[in-house]
Amino acid sequence: MTTPLYSDKDIQQSVMEELDWEPSIDSANIGVAADQGVVTLSGHVETYAQKCDAERATWRVKGVRAVVQNIDVHYLGDAPSDEEIAQHAVAQLKWDTTVPQGIHVRVSKGWITLEGDVQTQHQRTNAERCLRHLRGLRGINNLIELKPAAQAASIKPLIVEALKRSAEIEAKEIRVEVKDGTTVTLEGHVDNWAERAAVERAVWSAPGVRAVIDRLAIA
Repeated sequence: MTTPLYSDKDIQQSVMEELDWEPSIDSANIGVAADQGVVTLSGHVETYAQKCDAERATWRVKGVRAVVQNIDVHYLGDAPSDEEIAQHAVAQLKWDTTVPQGIHVRVSKGWITLEGDVQTQHQRTNAERCLRHLRGLRGINNLIELKPAAQAASIKPLIVEALKRSAEIEAKEIRVEVKDGTTVTLEGHVDNWAERAAVERAVWSAPGVRAVIDRLAIA
């Protein structure tokens, strides 16, 4: 059996140090466990934004192959009502120029559910991102659907060329398959999470992509 390049003990320690290092996170109440490169985050933070930042910080650590996100949001002080959160969410979406109008917002027990249609993954992601810092927010369910306005005759060549152009990606280690002209499956391996994220960004930029199945392994 091949000895792992990074031991679970080393990964656990590095993740804890990275969480302590990240200025946007109060890591005092975050627990970290590692098993064969799979990191489980537990405990609680004060805001949903910190929960998201904790996961991103964890992915930056070498040797992390997967993240199980079990952090809870324990808001301190008087939490806003669902009605107040909804009002602020609607206003935030209205003023964000990267998000099209027509996104529907539902709030229950501090959790926001987003619904509606957009043309690009960029718009879908930004609709969620612009709400992460709302006071009292405990989580977001992003149910926005992608309905591209236009679709290229064949998106696979476009994706392959985009991967080759990127300085962040070792394209020869990645296989691309397209089903029904809109669903992209990625297989192969990448060196780290940053490269995997760069691959997904490149794929989502292709016109007509509605779903991405990411089977890339982190070496």
